[in-house]
Order: sequence, then structure tokens, then C-alpha cells
Amino acid sequence: MDVETVMQELEALGKERTKKIYISNGAHEPVFGVATGAMKPLAKKIKINQPLADELYATGNYDAMYFAGIIADPQAMTKSDYDRWMDGAYFYMLADYVVAVTLSESAIAQEVADQWIASGDELRMSAGWSCYCWLLGNRKDHEFSESKISDMLEAVKHTIHDSPERTKASMNNFLYTVGISYIPLHVKARETAKEIGMVEIKRENKKPSLLNPYESIQKDLDKGRLGFKRKYVRC
Repeated sequence: MDVETVMQELEALGKERTKKIYISNGAHEPVFGVATGAMKPLAKKIKINQPLADELYATGNYDAMYFAGIIADPQAMTKSDYDRWMDGAYFYMLADYVVAVTLSESAIAQEVADQWIASGDELRMSAGWSCYCWLLGNRKDHEFSESKISDMLEAVKHTIHDSPERTKASMNNFLYTVGISYIPLHVKARETAKEIGMVEIKRENKKPSLLNPYESIQKDLDKGRLGFKRKYVRC
């Protein structure tokens, strides 16, 4: 299947209501408004196809870029490929739910995510922290350096309130994920969340939202979710 055929199929799946939701979250034209679940039959037909994924991602169409993440081959992508995809990720849904998710299934995930976290660029930092959320929520605890994750918790504690908005949201998710999915530092994550308190996220043309990482961790602990790991990262 070539890029034109896939674009036609995606366009046919688009819904105006879904498109409006995507646009209200920061997507801009071109966008068809395809629900992620509606992409599954097409993804089954194509399977993994990195050259096609690259072509679709380069279209700049939000739905095509999202679909590119589903059919990408994370292991075939190099650091420069991930950087190129990040350059095209113009808002958080692409950075955190396409590029970071794809990166999390690669062998170079931590190395690339570390560089993005240190970059000073809002969306790159957001994608870096998000990538760790996907990693910690899927891979076994022994695959991570406890001292490194501990240092990252310290970084969140000292910088979250002064970080850019999207980065702040991803740091908050990281804190929650360590608290639930990474048992060695579960206690430290809870203590850190308590110290941080409420996290305010300002959003364009919307009311600010207030996040409470300690409460989020506690709620899931009460449901018996400590140690939760996802079977798959990508849909």
C-alpha cells in the first residue's frame, strides 16, 4: 500500500467531531479526525512498514503522523530519525503519544530521552519525560538504574513548578508512574509528590488545570495497582 492510498483510507475514516477535539487540543490543518481505534484494521493490513511510516509522518497531516507511529519499526529508527520526528511534532499529542511512544519500544530509548530532557526545549523535554513513563509502565524494574530514576525524581522536585507547561504535565505523569509502576522507588515518589503539592498547568484559551500527583498515586494504590505494567505500549 502506498502513501496516497493510505491517505485516502484515513480521510474516509475522518469524523468532524473527532477533528474538532483534536484541534481543540492543539492539532492544526491538515487533519481528518480519525479515532485511533478506527485505524486498527488498516494497521493490521499494513503491519510494520518503516519507509511508509516515514512518508506518512512527513505529510504533516495529524492523522497520518499518528498512524505512522503505529506502523513504525522502533528498532529500525536511529537517533537522527527520532530527532527528525520530534522536529515535526508541533504539539504535545504528537510529541508524547507518537514520538515518545515509538521511542519507548527502541533499544536507544533512555539515551535519546535523556538528551531531550536536557535540551531545554518544551516539547522535547515533554517527550523525554513521557518516554520514561511509557518505559517504566511496561519494562521490568531491573532494566532501570535505581539511582538514575532517584536523581530524576529529585530533578522533578526542584524544577517542576518552574518548567514549561507541557514539560510540567509530563513530569507530573513521570512522578505518578514511578509511584505506581516502579516499586523500588514507590515510597520516594509518594514523598516527592507530597512535597511538590498541587501542580498548576496553564493552557491557551482554557482554564488552568490543577494536578495533584500525591492524590493520583494514592487513588491507584487504594485500587491495588502497585506494580502495574502495561503489556503493550503502542495500540
